[in-house]
Amino acid sequence: MAACPSIPPDEGFLRGVLDFVDCQAQSIGAEGYRALSAPGSTLSLVLLGFLTLFVALFGYRMLLGHVPGVRDGVLALVKIGIVLALATGWTAYRTLIYDVAFHGPAELAAEIGQPAGLPGAGGALVARLDYADRAMLELSALGPGDVTAAIRMTPSAEPGQPALPNAIGRITLGNDWLALDRARMTFLTGAIASLAAVRLIAGLMLALGPFFIAFLLFDGTRGLFEGWLRVLAGAAMGALGSGILLGVELAMLEPWLADLIARRTAGLGLPGVAVELYAVTLVFALALLAMLIATARVAYGFRLPPAWREAPASAAAAIRGDQVRIGSTIRETLPAAADRSRAAIVADAVASTQRREAGPAYAGGLTAVPASSGAASHVARHMTVHDRAAPPPAPRLGQSYRRTSGRVSASSGRRDRA
Repeated sequence: MAACPSIPPDEGFLRGVLDFVDCQAQSIGAEGYRALSAPGSTLSLVLLGFLTLFVALFGYRMLLGHVPGVRDGVLALVKIGIVLALATGWTAYRTLIYDVAFHGPAELAAEIGQPAGLPGAGGALVARLDYADRAMLELSALGPGDVTAAIRMTPSAEPGQPALPNAIGRITLGNDWLALDRARMTFLTGAIASLAAVRLIAGLMLALGPFFIAFLLFDGTRGLFEGWLRVLAGAAMGALGSGILLGVELAMLEPWLADLIARRTAGLGLPGVAVELYAVTLVFALALLAMLIATARVAYGFRLPPAWREAPASAAAAIRGDQVRIGSTIRETLPAAADRSRAAIVADAVASTQRREAGPAYAGGLTAVPASSGAASHVARHMTVHDRAAPPPAPRLGQSYRRTSGRVSASSGRRDRA
């Protein structure tokens, strides 16, 4: 892209500055993108590393048993496709982002301003602003005129009110000259600052576009991509709002300046008009600042869809969910230590020690007894089980199952004696 020309001497100051700033913004956006997305650049190496890391993490999750669903797999492929298409392809980037950010606000301003009859809505906003600046310059050269004579020609005061002295005209004469210069200065500052700020911000964000697009791959860096989109959207909306507001200012200033110049050409004075013109330009400059703040606040509310933020963390969420479910199951199956008395805990420890010392014979004769909260009953129950005789051994070869010894219990003894 050719170098932007400096301000030509035969054109107006405002038009030359805005044309130069717009040329620089577009050059920064286009050439900066081409430099960053070129093969072998720093951004291309960073993008390759991001893609490799993204695929590796996706594969590791599959190796650990967390196979992604259809939704997660499709979103991962879509993100890789978007990053590769926008970060390495100038044609797709220019169509989807560059032209929208630079030429979209002017088209929207034309669709909104032309039905409302705003000056410059058809695409000649800069030319109309330059015409208003030249009209202010001509009015400043003509000056406010003979303000004292204009005051003498005014009707007399109402009955009961004192007449205005002629000294007021001589005092306000210097203020009117100063107010005309300040009115033009405020008009130039508001118009150039509002349009130049949004164009240069958009140019810088478009140049860094491939770098921020690569942050779309990971959940931890996705906030940087969202912030980049917010700033870019805020710059585009600021350009739209500034164009509409400057059109409203031109709709008020153009006929007013034409009438003031005609009156001064006819030799009439303009008492107090300079201060009024300065107040109007100051109010519109503050309104432009408020417009930029409002559009920035609107763009700050932009968020990506929830699916783009939740999909990368689905595997981690599944792992956390499994851990929570396992922990809740363990807590449900095992009684809490706080719900049992200290005596019951000691009794259980003593019983387990006795079972280990008794060996298999004791374990075979031990029956399951529900836990009790009382320590004495718990120990007595285990001691009763311990006092029971072990079951008789299995008969050897040639030996029948006929009982050869007496029963242990009292009832069995009485039955054997009978």
